[in-house]
Amino acid sequence: MKIAVTGSIATDHLMTFNGRFADSLVVEQLDKISVSFLADDLQIRRGGVAANIAFGMGNLGVRPILVGAVGEDFADYRSWLERHDVDCDSVHTSETRHTARFVCTTDNDMAQMATFYAGAMSEAREIELAPVAARVGGLDLVLIGPNDPEAMRRHTRECRTRSLPFVADPSQQLAFGDGELIRELIDGASYLFTNEYEAQLVEQKTGWSAEEVLGRVGVQVMTKGKDGALVLRAGHDPIAVPVAGERAKADPTGVGDAFRAGFLCGLAWELDLERSAQVGSMLATYVVETVGTQEYDLKPAEFLTRFQDAYGAQARAEVEPHLLAG
Repeated sequence: MKIAVTGSIATDHLMTFNGRFADSLVVEQLDKISVSFLADDLQIRRGGVAANIAFGMGNLGVRPILVGAVGEDFADYRSWLERHDVDCDSVHTSETRHTARFVCTTDNDMAQMATFYAGAMSEAREIELAPVAARVGGLDLVLIGPNDPEAMRRHTRECRTRSLPFVADPSQQLAFGDGELIRELIDGASYLFTNEYEAQLVEQKTGWSAEEVLGRVGVQVMTKGKDGALVLRAGHDPIAVPVAGERAKADPTGVGDAFRAGFLCGLAWELDLERSAQVGSMLATYVVETVGTQEYDLKPAEFLTRFQDAYGAQARAEVEPHLLAG
């Protein structure tokens, strides 16, 4: 199964604050907010939603096609991704802009404050999917992740025109997009990824009810943090998947991206929706246990042992042949 992953490719600057953001915020004065926090640590890591998802898929043995825009400073990052079995030949390189940058501070409650600089990502709107598909001999699925809004719109329209099944994953862009854009990005998607808050944003901005959203997509996958994930389809009972259980909590950044990577690998392995979500939940624990979105070290034997502990021997038996083959 050939899966293209489109979206942001960025460098993450991750800081920690030894305190609670909530203690410094006055609800009645949020319109005049001016606060600063003294960070205790700074980690500079590779990131970006599309790159994080592609990295996770590569680690599980499913080679994804990464599609996005970067600056000329991407050379080392490209080598890293290619060493982890990511196809980077369809990444566009800007001649004038730096690779996008994500700056995020996390407090003791695991709450986060972040800023994103788009940089070269604004040129992603120049990327056409047809040459990508022609280069790899066709695409079976295209994930359209948070990106330059016009790039997301272009990729979505092209998927419809060329009858390419697509995954709608608007994520951070839900906060900025208007109802017209969000409706266009979601309508007709084979899969829709959101967390609980984003699901509410979708309904609020599109004017669609939860039932109407399900009527416009094939499957909605909703992550719920410590409460796991829900897989929803019109006319079917919800599938609830609990978290796999982490060994430690280091940093939540990129956990959702890892879940998506695992879920897509499950689809590529032709597993059912529940098992695919379980693979996603297991991979997500690797990210929450490390600082940085691509710093985990996945060993297949250990992954399978942990997967069995979380979801049982039958679950392991269905995943093992694919993971070891990859």
